[in-house]
Amino acid sequence: MKIIVIILLVIIVQLQYRLWFGDGSVNEISAYQKRLNEVKLQVEEKKHRNEMLYAEVLDLRKGQESIEERARDELGMIKNGETFIEVIE
Repeated sequence: MKIIVIILLVIIVQLQYRLWFGDGSVNEISAYQKRLNEVKLQVEEKKHRNEMLYAEVLDLRKGQESIEERARDELGMIKNGETFIEVIE
């Protein structure tokens, strides 16, 4: 009977060791979960950025006004016949 109890205790200790310190331990699972949450957040940010870029592409495909607006804002372009006035504060 003592042999069976000792064998059972050894098995329980081995299983507890694997649970807390071995492969797939509680600490590893916690670290993997934290990393997964970080990656999910990055994916959501990238999805949002992609949606914004897609909307901008659609806007550029639609009309001349958006292209003109972008040329004015980013490149400082002006139309023929317009006068450029810069206000310095």
